Amino acid sequence: MTTGCFTSRRNFLKTTVAGATAAAAALRLPSAWGADASSTAAPSTISRVSLAAGEDRANIAFKALEPFRKEIAVAIGRKRVIIKPNNVIPNRLLSASHADNLEGILEFLRSIGKKDIAIAESPAMGSALDGFESLGYNKFVAQYGVKLVDLDKDDFQVVQCIDQKDFQPHPCRMAKTMLDPNNFIISAAKLKTHDLVGITLSLKNVVVGSALKDAANRPMSGKRVTHGGGTYGINYNLFALSAKLHPHLAVIDGYEGMEGTGPVNGTPIAQKVCVASLDWLAADRVGAELMGVDFSKIGYLSFCAQAGDRGQSDMSKIEVLGPPIKDHAKTYQLPKQWDQITSWQKPMMVG
Repeated sequence: MTTGCFTSRRNFLKTTVAGATAAAAALRLPSAWGADASSTAAPSTISRVSLAAGEDRANIAFKALEPFRKEIAVAIGRKRVIIKPNNVIPNRLLSASHADNLEGILEFLRSIGKKDIAIAESPAMGSALDGFESLGYNKFVAQYGVKLVDLDKDDFQVVQCIDQKDFQPHPCRMAKTMLDPNNFIISAAKLKTHDLVGITLSLKNVVVGSALKDAANRPMSGKRVTHGGGTYGINYNLFALSAKLHPHLAVIDGYEGMEGTGPVNGTPIAQKVCVASLDWLAADRVGAELMGVDFSKIGYLSFCAQAGDRGQSDMSKIEVLGPPIKDHAKTYQLPKQWDQITSWQKPMMVG
């Protein structure tokens, strides 16, 4: 969409986090952040999530952000803005963040006077910069003055993840750009199913996308570590890492979602919506509702909800700005391995 279209509105071993935390302590599982494990601020009583619907992908991204104009401007302040797209395998276009969605975000940022902006990614396979070119992001350099950043070439900070096979700490390199307190992280995610955790929305996009491939460029090296060796490990790692590695603003594109065997091999589902919130957990909760997915079945999000300090997940305490969710909700086809995905709810036998 052209910019002129915007000018008119410039348990780990248990089924709860408590069980997961107790298990971690008993087994001496590592903290991802060592002694400093500070988390995000506790949520306010009511969190606001914007839902926009329409025929133009860029336009609905802009519309979804509009209700938070003042709050976003204040939250960014003088920070650098990092837009993190969800480009798992960039040549699989359905699995990647669409350029039109990013254009809507960039046009909104222009409308509030924000200019220091980068689009940064570490895809599961291949070069981020090659992916940006094939996805049509290169035009944003001249159009909006953004920088395109390959996170695999970034400086890094080592965090510790667990692997459910041995319960030992495993080092994982995370991009410093995504952890820098002087950066404001926007997760430009998509509504997608996921064959390991059920659904992938704004949080998982940031956490796994921040894990770097190694110097030999072996596929998914750092990302494999975050996946924790299985259902229990990946859900625990996503929860633990979310304390510091999370979006400051969630923008979830549901113009065309992915159902079935996501996040790469699923099929398209037309929905023509976009979700935005400064509370990433509330945004992911609304995303689950739009997909017709039982939020309580998604391990890492359930852990974050029960922790009580990541954001709001109670729908009775989430104010949806825009049309009712029920008017746009779909029932996504779930991955075939759903029983395995939800096995985190059962105690894991430790031999």
